Amino acid sequence: MADNNFTFILFATIVAGTPLIITALGELVTEKSGVLNLGAEGIMAVGAVAAFAITHHSGNPWLGVLAGMAAGALMSLLFGFLTLTLLANQVASGLALSIFGVGLSAFIGKSYESVALQAVPPLRIALLADIPLIGNALFNHQALVYASWLLFAGVAWFLYKSRGGLILRAVGESPASAHSIGYNVIRIRYLATVFGGAMAGIGGAFLSVFYTPLWVEGMVAGRGWIALALVVFATWRPQRVLVGAYLFGGVMISQLFVQGSGVQLDVPVQFLSSLPYWATIIVLVIISRDINKIRLNSPVALGQPYRPDA
Repeated sequence: MADNNFTFILFATIVAGTPLIITALGELVTEKSGVLNLGAEGIMAVGAVAAFAITHHSGNPWLGVLAGMAAGALMSLLFGFLTLTLLANQVASGLALSIFGVGLSAFIGKSYESVALQAVPPLRIALLADIPLIGNALFNHQALVYASWLLFAGVAWFLYKSRGGLILRAVGESPASAHSIGYNVIRIRYLATVFGGAMAGIGGAFLSVFYTPLWVEGMVAGRGWIALALVVFATWRPQRVLVGAYLFGGVMISQLFVQGSGVQLDVPVQFLSSLPYWATIIVLVIISRDINKIRLNSPVALGQPYRPDA
């Protein structure tokens, strides 16, 4: 019985952490370019409703994923126009985008609230899934879970092993220097911003099409903010994003497991539901005590507007 519980919790933790990984890795790339986009919550919500609508009408979940990706990219393109072209404040624009996205998704999704999609079957990896205890937990997932692992590997390789990643990090550290040697800073930041939005859109699509194949207003439930916090928690390193996403995913699942297990605790259910957000706050407070470490790993030009000299 204990083995079954462990397998279930590990399996559920990986699934719960998947949208956080996808969204946080996208935000990591965006921030590495020096752009701070706080609109992840709204972008995920729009991506979720777009993916759900297209999947419902087409019957193809992968078209839904593409729709969520496109919706997220368009939302981030709007953010890029405001902050990179018009030089609007990035923090204010990101917050406005988040509020706008949540409201827009609620409006669009109103007619889909009573609709349910067919569950997307898992892709079981033969032999590996037969490993005792951990096989089913690691190798019997929907394809998008495996895609999140490939995304992690791709982002880690791109940032630290490729010339393009070096250029992106240079733009985030010193855009003036990157511009002086011939790189188009604004174009690079646009590309990074659109990539981050597209990943947030896929994160939202995972929630509405794969995780819980239905649309409910507010279903993102703060995951966009947790993904933003994850980037800081990870001190802008992909490996720590992966660990942090599964840590927060485990906290989410643990409180649900306790509520569903029938264990009687003298603790309000609302407190258990708030544990992931308490964990986020506590981790950020702990990390914020080491200012030098944050400054060492944070992109120097993060959140700073830049206009190339005419």
